[in-house]
Amino acid sequence: LDFSNLIDDIRAMPDGSCVLLHACAHNPTGMDPTLDQWKQMSDVVMEKNLLPFFDCAYQGFASGDARKDAAAIRLFVERGHKLALVQSFSKNFGLYGQRVGALSVVADTPEEAQRVFSQLKVH
Repeated sequence: LDFSNLIDDIRAMPDGSCVLLHACAHNPTGMDPTLDQWKQMSDVVMEKNLLPFFDCAYQGFASGDARKDAAAIRLFVERGHKLALVQSFSKNFGLYGQRVGALSVVADTPEEAQRVFSQLKVH
């Protein structure tokens, strides 16, 4: 993992941008940041007021422990980030013929959550 260039690229993003991050089992490289590197990324993302958008398609496959593989997501939430998360369960649950997943959004307040939900409703 070329972490110094990764951080430089995140720092170069315009303030308020959305940054896509693979929570674990980075596709296609399989190179996951360490917890310390995730902390550094969290700091830069917070400084730049970026929206972290986590893709978590392989939870449980990187380490064999679903909880451990979600550590980056928990870290960002615990540090006060608002974020979006997409999870695919097709592989985890052996549902390869199906597209099973979830979209989660972390908001600051119930009112903010309601505004986000109103934008996500399917009519």
